[in-house]
Amino acid sequence: MKPGQDIATRSGKTSSSEFHSLAAQFLFTLENERNASAHTVRAYRRELFAFAAYLAEELGSGTSISAVEHLHIRAYLGRLYERGLAKASAARALAAIRSWFRWLAKEHRIAQNPATLVSTPKLPQHLPRVPSMEEVNGLLNSFESAGEKEHDAAAWPERDRMIFELLYGCGMRNSELVGIDMSDIHWKNDAILVRGKGRKQRYVPLGDEAAHAIRAYQPAREERLRAAGKAALIDTGPLVMNVRARGSARLTTRSVGRIVKRIALSRGLPADVHPHTLRHAFGTHMLEEGADLRAIQEMLGHERLSTTQRYTQLTTGQVQRVYDETHPRAR
Repeated sequence: MKPGQDIATRSGKTSSSEFHSLAAQFLFTLENERNASAHTVRAYRRELFAFAAYLAEELGSGTSISAVEHLHIRAYLGRLYERGLAKASAARALAAIRSWFRWLAKEHRIAQNPATLVSTPKLPQHLPRVPSMEEVNGLLNSFESAGEKEHDAAAWPERDRMIFELLYGCGMRNSELVGIDMSDIHWKNDAILVRGKGRKQRYVPLGDEAAHAIRAYQPAREERLRAAGKAALIDTGPLVMNVRARGSARLTTRSVGRIVKRIALSRGLPADVHPHTLRHAFGTHMLEEGADLRAIQEMLGHERLSTTQRYTQLTTGQVQRVYDETHPRAR
């Protein structure tokens, strides 16, 4: 079996066109050599095989990949728009196509990369509303003072408080949170090893409140694992586990999303609060308190500083404060 052939089979594509074959080879490289996440591979598989099918339909299944021009890519994007896809969806498709053609050029399968001549659809900048420091602190403090009725929103109060403390206190992604194992917690260094996009690893600081929440949660976690006959997972298994320790005992990102939304709503926060909102709040609040943008970039695990700048925003209050403190005519 050739590299990528199993990927092509799993995708349901049986076409023998060069387009599909090369797309499958690229996906094999993405999955096995570049250590891309399963989510990324699935998304690229969907986009690339759809584009390969379009090329086979328009150019013929026997056509060489070298015959593809930038006009074909633009026409494909036009077809996506005709189907009612949003600009963001078209931009994701184009990102996958660009990665594929960069690989084709690197592998000398094409002489020139036609994707470089196709511009990315201009997307509107939508920054989510960030809860204030008071709102987030009020939510976190509510776990200590919650009565029985308020506890109803938290299926496992110790675990759920820890989830909020780690998402906001460490600025990690939802997928990074659920991927943490007990062995990733470095107590002596006050740090946690997390695995970000592309399986890139980084250490994030473990603050006092987050550390306290983990320690408060550990006894109940241990008890549930023993009851489920999974004592072997106590020291090395997943940190964030499901209530009944089913399967691998690891909680899913979807479950984390439901927990965050349910508890946030019960504490009076807007319905649009989700795990990434807390990550965004982490960056914004640190910036408000004077943290260096590059330090925030490192903690968030962003490759580019421009990404960090999108995830952080200066509040009106800080802009006014900076103006008052620095402009000569403001004093």
